[in-house]
Amino acid sequence: MNPMEQMQVFSRVVETGSFTQAAASLGLAKASVSAAVQQLEARLGTRLLHRSTRRVQLSQDGQLFYERAKDVLADLDELDSMFRQAGSQPLRGRVRMDMSTGVARQIVMPRLPELLALHPELEIEFSSTERRVDLVREGFDCVLRIGPLGPAEAGLQARPLGQLPMVNCLSPAYLARHGEPGGLDDLRQHRLVHYVSLLGARSGGFEYLDASAQLQRQAMAGALTVNNAEAYQAACLAGLGLIQAPRVGVQALLDQGLLCEVLPAYRPPDMPLTLLYAHRRQLPARVRVVMDWLAQVVSEHLQGSASAGGEAGLARPQSGS
Repeated sequence: MNPMEQMQVFSRVVETGSFTQAAASLGLAKASVSAAVQQLEARLGTRLLHRSTRRVQLSQDGQLFYERAKDVLADLDELDSMFRQAGSQPLRGRVRMDMSTGVARQIVMPRLPELLALHPELEIEFSSTERRVDLVREGFDCVLRIGPLGPAEAGLQARPLGQLPMVNCLSPAYLARHGEPGGLDDLRQHRLVHYVSLLGARSGGFEYLDASAQLQRQAMAGALTVNNAEAYQAACLAGLGLIQAPRVGVQALLDQGLLCEVLPAYRPPDMPLTLLYAHRRQLPARVRVVMDWLAQVVSEHLQGSASAGGEAGLARPQSGS
């Protein structure tokens, strides 16, 4: 590798905290990543990383070099794009993205062939999970995040894409056995399927907006707690209790009569959908194009739902990618 490539590999190792994760994000063998860092250290005449079986840690010289390397690599990207006319060269290379399973299955994946038809030399690495991935450490170019942003996202660039309403659902079998709740007081006689990001965490209970548009939570009984959107929906279909689910994930089931909407006056608050990416003065063209495409796909979905008189909801509260 040339010195610039060694610098790029070293920076990725620092950002992911792992030779293995750096190799995966760069599409290289772990041995090649290790060799590149060793060659860089030999050329500089100093140790940049302290390695152990559990973690990789920057040395004092490594910290100084990394801070300067970030600026150099950003300047290189910016310089490279300054003289390249838009559309003069095909977009090529990999873009790694992450989003929730509901967004992926219902909105983005069906439209992905369009993007790849426009840019056939693009390579997409597509992660779909209910946990909140670490964008920098795990080497993602962009993430579609559902729900309020937390302290962990403070250093990232955020592009709001819209607000996503939610819906309360029960199965016909549950309603036949227990009846339909008519208001908040009735919830004491009903069961909730509890959803948590991590098993062992405390469920927030039934969430709704009061007359002042303030978030309220009401504790509810329930024998089942899940941490996965697919299990959450399946539990409701099985008659195990009430869920507060993304409309985009349950609309087909509502249309088929397999689920029923209840308590429409007590829905959870709308959830923000945000496109996150790492702070860089000049994004690579392929990442910028993919992010603009994602924003357009989400916007068209929301507009289509609104014009049809429906609503689009994409995630459970406190979950998301």
